[in-house]
Amino acid sequence: MLNFFAKSPARNNKMLDCRPTLPIELRYRLATLTFALCAALFAQLLGSTTLTAESSTRPNFIVFLTDDQGWGDLGCYGHPKIQSPNLDRFASEGLRFTQCYAGCSVCSPSRSAILTGRTPYRNGVWRWIPGGSQYHLRTSEIAITEVLKEIGYDTCHAGKWHLNGKFSSPEQPQPNDHGYDHWMATQNNASPNHMNPVNFVRNGKEVGRMEGPSSVLCAKEAAVWLENRKDSGNPFFLTVWTHEPHLPIESAEEYMKPYADIDDEGIRQHHGNITQLDAAFGNLMAAVDALGYRDDTFVIFTSDNGPEGNGTSGRTRGSTGGLRGRKRASHEGGIRVPGIVRWPGHIRPDTESDTPIIGSDIFPTICEIVGVELPTDRTIDGASMLPAFDGQPIDREQPLYWRNHLAPERTQVAMRVGDWKILGSSDLTKFELYNIQDDWQETTDLSASHPEKLEALRTKLIAHDKAVLDEGPDWWKDEKPSKGKRKKSAEPAAGVDKTGKFDRVLGATVTSASDSGGYRVSAAAEGLVLKKLDEPRSGEFRLECRYASLQKNGPTRNAAIVIGTAPTNHDTIKIGTAIGMNDHVAFAGDWGNVGSIAKQASSFQPMDNFDITVDIDLGEHQATATINGKPMKFDLPESLTEIEWVGYYVKATESEFGEIVIE
Repeated sequence: MLNFFAKSPARNNKMLDCRPTLPIELRYRLATLTFALCAALFAQLLGSTTLTAESSTRPNFIVFLTDDQGWGDLGCYGHPKIQSPNLDRFASEGLRFTQCYAGCSVCSPSRSAILTGRTPYRNGVWRWIPGGSQYHLRTSEIAITEVLKEIGYDTCHAGKWHLNGKFSSPEQPQPNDHGYDHWMATQNNASPNHMNPVNFVRNGKEVGRMEGPSSVLCAKEAAVWLENRKDSGNPFFLTVWTHEPHLPIESAEEYMKPYADIDDEGIRQHHGNITQLDAAFGNLMAAVDALGYRDDTFVIFTSDNGPEGNGTSGRTRGSTGGLRGRKRASHEGGIRVPGIVRWPGHIRPDTESDTPIIGSDIFPTICEIVGVELPTDRTIDGASMLPAFDGQPIDREQPLYWRNHLAPERTQVAMRVGDWKILGSSDLTKFELYNIQDDWQETTDLSASHPEKLEALRTKLIAHDKAVLDEGPDWWKDEKPSKGKRKKSAEPAAGVDKTGKFDRVLGATVTSASDSGGYRVSAAAEGLVLKKLDEPRSGEFRLECRYASLQKNGPTRNAAIVIGTAPTNHDTIKIGTAIGMNDHVAFAGDWGNVGSIAKQASSFQPMDNFDITVDIDLGEHQATATINGKPMKFDLPESLTEIEWVGYYVKATESEFGEIVIE
């Protein structure tokens, strides 16, 4: 095995890059020879179908990743309604994993784990990345793209990127800085939605409006790239990461036709979105076949985390297949996802495996296939999946592990060893214990009935969690939201007050709404419109207001009222509605903390009017927001003893507000 890469871990945000010195031609010949020898050796020793190819050619690789797709969101995973003919056929041609995990229960961290083989808090992408933030996949990390490019692979990315805050900017690494020859991507979501997106960037240049569904456009970009490089003579590595079915969901009529008999528009849109990405996948596989790559290509299909929302309202109708929890949760529904692999001649068709695998396994699997030794200067959390292809267990040096600051406080950390899974609070003082093989829905906490198992796993989890946090950059330490300690947030620039009625406007434009007597607030990013009270309020009091979204087709819809001790984003609490997410929320600091104080799934239409009353008791540090008759109770930070500022908040949208009445 060859070890071509030795980058410095570059802890705490430093970015160093040490490149190999062997000539590419020599590395190419050595890697090719090594792969052939390893293939022959494994075939002889294991007697398996995993590495029996006699050809010394290296395979191509495709990683097809969807966004917010639940474990139960395909026909081949048991969904009774969703039509996914291309992926169902793909599953019959390869191996379907029933216990495939994402590296995290939110987006960006899972993507970083796929590319680096390292758990997110270790590689630095510890949270989903807000636009404009400091977080990014550092060049000191070794991406699998770089590994393959160094041994002669052509590389391409099409679709969602979400591995930096400053997208298409020289201030942070872009896809080409991680080994991609060609890329067409967005920072996060397609805008204004999945249909006819306007925010794609191709190799650093804005593309402009594109016609069609986002996933179909991404698959087409990949297919065109494959066609244009067909005479290259090199193998390829391709990542296609769809936006579907992440909000804001929008599906083409042709993909909603199978669900015409369903009255609920939200269900038609969600199910159509899965059929839409299924069509994109089918288009890409058809291109692979037409170009003659099928037999020499390793393809893996998976998702970045579980489904959004409550699953019963709006367009967030993703299915966990009966698993507990959803996106952001450390229970199975937040982290278990579809996982299907096809590799003709190496994986038996129409097979199934209950061996647990995780997104970080993709890196070491590819390294073993091409004969490149894993980096020795850092911890690789994933393990090669090759034994599972032959029905054998995977030998792991590092346990399956998850940490997510947006999960419920009691279960923000999780680890699985064998059939056992332990979940812990963020400070690792409270625990739950499950046997996943016997209780896949996590219905029975065994921590009291199995104290010895609990203690063994508790000790292991505490040690492993410390090792992970010690190795990664310290970004998370000052940014982690929690009760009583709010996240420091970047302050928006001065805004525009066209009414002359407010004392501070940040990042927004506020105008009078003459037809209602209220105010219209619009912002490209985060915007606050604030008034200073004549006298600070303490004790018990009530705020009343009305708001509504004005943005019919925008990428996000939201509105909130603001309370705080100072006129800054950091020193205020927002209470209102994340309309695009189908949630009522309360959070401190910036949008990156949305729902950190409270979040309640609800059912409403995007253009509804919302009446809100907020009953505040600063003595008890408690509040209850009642929005359209639905109460949401939550704790306030103990440091909040009086309110000096009130106002309005929007993020990347336009909303209308009535006057805030304080009683």
